[in-house]
Amino acid sequence: MNTANLESDAAVPRPAVAGEFLGHPRGLAYIFFTEAWERFSFYGMQALLMLYMTGYLLQPGAVEGIAGFAGFKAALESVFGELSTQALASQIFGLYVALIYFTPIVGGLIGDRLIGRTRAVLAGAMLMAAGHFMMAFEAAFLSALLSLILGSGLLKGNLAAQVGALYAKDDRRRDSAYTAYVTAINIGAFISPLVCGSLGELYGWHYGFTAAGFGMLLGIVIYLSGRRYLPPDSPRHAGGARVSLAPGDARVIVALLALLALTSTFWIVQAQVWNIYPLWLRDVVDRELFGFTIPVTWFQSLDALAVLVLAPFTVLFWRWQSKRAAEPTDLVKIALGCGFFGLSCVLLSLGQALAVDGRVLVGWPVVFHFLVAAGYLYAAPIALSLVSRAAPAAVNAMLVGSYYLGIFIGGIVSGWLGRFYETLQPSVFWLLHAAIGIGGGVVILICKHRFVRELRLA
Repeated sequence: MNTANLESDAAVPRPAVAGEFLGHPRGLAYIFFTEAWERFSFYGMQALLMLYMTGYLLQPGAVEGIAGFAGFKAALESVFGELSTQALASQIFGLYVALIYFTPIVGGLIGDRLIGRTRAVLAGAMLMAAGHFMMAFEAAFLSALLSLILGSGLLKGNLAAQVGALYAKDDRRRDSAYTAYVTAINIGAFISPLVCGSLGELYGWHYGFTAAGFGMLLGIVIYLSGRRYLPPDSPRHAGGARVSLAPGDARVIVALLALLALTSTFWIVQAQVWNIYPLWLRDVVDRELFGFTIPVTWFQSLDALAVLVLAPFTVLFWRWQSKRAAEPTDLVKIALGCGFFGLSCVLLSLGQALAVDGRVLVGWPVVFHFLVAAGYLYAAPIALSLVSRAAPAAVNAMLVGSYYLGIFIGGIVSGWLGRFYETLQPSVFWLLHAAIGIGGGVVILICKHRFVRELRLA
């Protein structure tokens, strides 16, 4: 979500929007279901993307039909070197994920300054729907990815910001509203691989992509039906008073950027859950259970389900620790999150080493997803909260938006690392990622006191 927009909204009281639903403005319900269906479409497509590219689209006989692909591949190889089919797919996926999380920074500015958030959300949703439907046509593959990237950039941050715009800055319901919003994300992420993934894997790739497109269309219908309950777009004026940087703020900015660079270590590992990990599941894991072969994409649903299951227990655990003055600081939580990500890859490597007749037992990836979920809960939201709290007022929104640069870096690096999956043993490949995750956590702990001092956290 584009928290840069959330922060600027926090300082601007908003007029009440008519109607309430379960103690919240009625507009929240429409935003909730719009986001759930948008994430349904997004994660449904993403769950299929690597399997589709490596299993069909980039294979001889199909790849020649992609409009403009020869030039696109040449451009990639001029930067990253010669790429095999699998390495090419991994690099494409990594760039796609990186740009998906970079464009909301620009999309938020467009919504704030140019066309308004409602128009930005609708334009983004229509671009995403078009992208999903274009995925059903092999020739339009690159155009489809571009449409999805641009559409997500317009929709993602602006829809999230509209949640905050439903409330005055001192309204205590804001936190629970964003909890509902994040829940919508995870519900969509849980359902979509089960539906789109099953259709794509079992009946045909294009059925899965088309289902994702219809999910986005349903989100558009819901959003339009609740338009009168959405917050009005307020014009922004450039003539207001500006807050200047105070002495020492430059050191805070440098420290925050360094911390964000370190958070990319767990995003590198997280990105592989959608990149190389599905290929590993497809080729190595014994997915037979009571005579039924579990579709690869169903494990992506487990990834979202694990977050939903663990989130309340994690919060309760932190409260229990807090009462005993034992709750870790934010920096320690982030370091632990990186460590959990690393340990999750140790599990994959261990499962590979203990494979029976070359097949990894299905229990290993199941435990993997719950450890990844723990890492996510410790690292991602805590890092975002810390940046929001520590960033100087003069550049708070910019730095909070820059939080997504860690995901941008992680996407690109994970795509580049994907080329080594073919040349390394899978167990070694996962140990490499374990070292990246654990190493990032160790560096944060080593630099903890310096970060505390520079970020004025003491």
